Amino acid sequence: DENGHENKRLKRDADEEDAEDQNKKSPKRKIVLLMAYSGKGYHGMQRNVGSSQFKTIEDDLVSALVQSGCIPENHGEDMKKMSFQRCARTDKGVSAAGQIVSLKVRLIDDILEKINNHLPSHIRILGLKRVTGGFNSKNKCDARTYSYMLPTFAFAHKDHDVQEEVYRLDRETLEKVNKLLACYKGTHNFHNFTSQKGPRDPSAKRYIMEMYCGEPFVREGIEFAVIKVKGQSFMMHQIRKMIGLVIAIVKGYAAESIIERSWGEEKVDVPKAPGLGLVLERVHFEKYNRRFGNDGLHEPLEWTEEEEKIAVFKEQYIYPTIINTEREEKSMASWLNTLSIHDFNSSAVGMQANNKNSKNSSDLEGSDGCDDDSD
Repeated sequence: DENGHENKRLKRDADEEDAEDQNKKSPKRKIVLLMAYSGKGYHGMQRNVGSSQFKTIEDDLVSALVQSGCIPENHGEDMKKMSFQRCARTDKGVSAAGQIVSLKVRLIDDILEKINNHLPSHIRILGLKRVTGGFNSKNKCDARTYSYMLPTFAFAHKDHDVQEEVYRLDRETLEKVNKLLACYKGTHNFHNFTSQKGPRDPSAKRYIMEMYCGEPFVREGIEFAVIKVKGQSFMMHQIRKMIGLVIAIVKGYAAESIIERSWGEEKVDVPKAPGLGLVLERVHFEKYNRRFGNDGLHEPLEWTEEEEKIAVFKEQYIYPTIINTEREEKSMASWLNTLSIHDFNSSAVGMQANNKNSKNSSDLEGSDGCDDDSD
């Protein structure tokens, strides 16, 4: 018996030494991971520990990090222990092609392959880079680019009888769309493009660097176009409302002057386009790259080598999900039918009734923002 106990103790000691050796070989380091995912079926990016009812992208990610041996199990239960931070919080149903998370992990061999082996195919880690010890992906991010993919019949004038699948966007309408989207560039008070922010709240002012609609293309018999927007940060629903208002103007429901009016203090009824189609394209770290990108110890946070993998992932998982869901659930067509109930001429009068009606329309929560105020 004594020999048996002694053998067990020696084995346990040897196992602990092996684990220690393994940890010494792969000490914890601060890194960033480049993530792509299709958000359909998930309640957003951010994990809610203790709430297994709503599955999130981070639930699957943390599970893969533990199973691959990158982090100990207790770090999965308390994410602060690995200094985990996401760059932008995407909400229910929203996808990402270039999400960035920062965390401390053990740099094990073949780390990307091992993590991906424990992830479903619609979530991929496409890249990894070492960063400074105090790096925080949310705070160090100085701009975010989102795209919004929509069927072009959304821009057909309300007085024209439109066959959705045969509609094609003409040059003149595309130019009008781009003229309106360009109005958003610069710093404006976007209090009318989110909820729970008053006109005098300083945080309602946001800086938009660029916003435009690209050339249309046909998929599965329907013509689509992609709107790109780059800004420092976005409030909850801001991008969807910016696009919703442009659609309302192009369709002939609202006057062009409403954009200018929305910057003012009065409450303006701004419709919110569906969440389907919204994708976090990339996040930008220009200031960090200038300071640390060429210091000889760290790489700049740019992903030129991963561009092809990102493009392949979008074609395999993100675009088909948007296209097929639009065909089956007709979220854009259903939402367009609600535009006539909005009152674009009045200010606060009748707003409550319109808001109540618009809440009843089909609505996937889209993430237009980062942690600070998209809740």
